[in-house]
Amino acid sequence: MAVIYLVRHAQASFRRSDYDHLSPQGEEQATVLGKALLARGVTADLVLRGSMRRHAQTAALALAEVTAEEDKGFDEFDHTELIVAHKPAYKQRAVMLADLARTGHPERAFQQMFTAATQRWVEGGDGYTETFRAFCDRSEAAVRRTAERLGKGETAVVFTSGGPIAAVVSRLLSGGDELWSRLNPVTINTAITKVVSGRSGLTVVSYNEHGHLDGSELLSYR
Repeated sequence: MAVIYLVRHAQASFRRSDYDHLSPQGEEQATVLGKALLARGVTADLVLRGSMRRHAQTAALALAEVTAEEDKGFDEFDHTELIVAHKPAYKQRAVMLADLARTGHPERAFQQMFTAATQRWVEGGDGYTETFRAFCDRSEAAVRRTAERLGKGETAVVFTSGGPIAAVVSRLLSGGDELWSRLNPVTINTAITKVVSGRSGLTVVSYNEHGHLDGSELLSYR
């Protein structure tokens, strides 16, 4: 069988104007991830990444001497578009940050707001460049495309985001997208999901494995 490791990127910069850049903690996570992959004896015949900067940075720190090939099929959904469709005033980032700050618990308030914004997208609301169904189709197609490139016994390591990983796992486990809303929020930065490809197709054998961060202050969800 061939093996595909789907790796969520390390922590990005939530509090900065440019989210798509690893935080100092994220850089540490990616370095620890690289050591964990080495300790597990993972030898990649194919290394892929989405087109986000956080994907490229995580790949570069985890696999320093390997060049990851870009596949936009592994890109995350546009979280900014989801937020603006839910609350148009938040097109101005300063307005959103001010509203969140007034709650006294900005990170908690953001999560509540973002959950509502995401659910609107999942339920088929309008105002999106990419529908939820199209996003899940794209994510699944990217993994199947990767599997087709692997020979028997070969391994691919893919640096992507929590959304695509949750979409793939939901479809492989349930045949549909109904698990996505539960899986996506709990995906941990640099967690590893293992998918095997064999005669019976694609099978998820582990999800969100993060033993390399257990007992560490590096563990994060956002």
